[in-house]
Amino acid sequence: MSAHSAYSLYNLLNQPGWRMVPEQDYLNDILAREFVPTGVGSPALFVPGAIRPVIEKWAGGYMIDMSASGSYAKGTANRSGTDLDLFISLRPDTAESLSAIHNTLVVALTRAGYQPRRQNVSVGITVYGYAVDLVPGKRQNWFCNDHSLYKRRGDTWTKTDISQHITKVKVSGRQAEIRLTKLWRTQKGLEFPSFYLELAVIKALEGKVYTSLADNMRTVFTYLRDNITTARFIDPANTNNIISDDLNATEKKAIGGAAHAALVAPYWRDIVV
Repeated sequence: MSAHSAYSLYNLLNQPGWRMVPEQDYLNDILAREFVPTGVGSPALFVPGAIRPVIEKWAGGYMIDMSASGSYAKGTANRSGTDLDLFISLRPDTAESLSAIHNTLVVALTRAGYQPRRQNVSVGITVYGYAVDLVPGKRQNWFCNDHSLYKRRGDTWTKTDISQHITKVKVSGRQAEIRLTKLWRTQKGLEFPSFYLELAVIKALEGKVYTSLADNMRTVFTYLRDNITTARFIDPANTNNIISDDLNATEKKAIGGAAHAALVAPYWRDIVV
């Protein structure tokens, strides 16, 4: 059955007068539909090889490594609406400033035939039909894994350790709830950076004993409705980096409003499909 047919079936069965699809089955089937392979078919395996020659030429011998760093590495990827994040670690003695690193990367990608998109801490391109976010960072020294990243918002920079972000999410055990929340975010057109979202879901479910996926999602929406405008989220790799500052008050209010709408929606199809 195609994804479109699956949507139609769920919508039909959830109409008044028809048998209700059990909410747990509905959510689990969405997760199954959105499953991303981690083996041979995973973009995280073949996309880096396609782009690596361009990145190595641009880095001029200063690249330490390039690896999957976002949802694919954390286990929170969805088949639809998910970018492949590739973190480019550059040597501490890289001479260019962080803003220059971003600018020269855009130039190199353009010359290679890509159409780069300047984003906050990344440069977006499309490789073999996959959306790829390249995140360049300059390692601060050879004795730790802290990197300096450029932030276009505010023309500033931040220090972080991407490996700590991956560990924080992987050990949380909240991948299913995070994946559903990401789908909800995308389908509702919300501005909600992924790591910020991941931290919020983990916080919402902190200490909660698992009863059902549906109950956990209601807990997440309740937390977002009541707390997203005031909750403060700090980068676990750098206490001076306030993740929650990445959104303004209007953007946070939109998340809270959408969470309220999810809680009062009569059917799950009105929340996420």
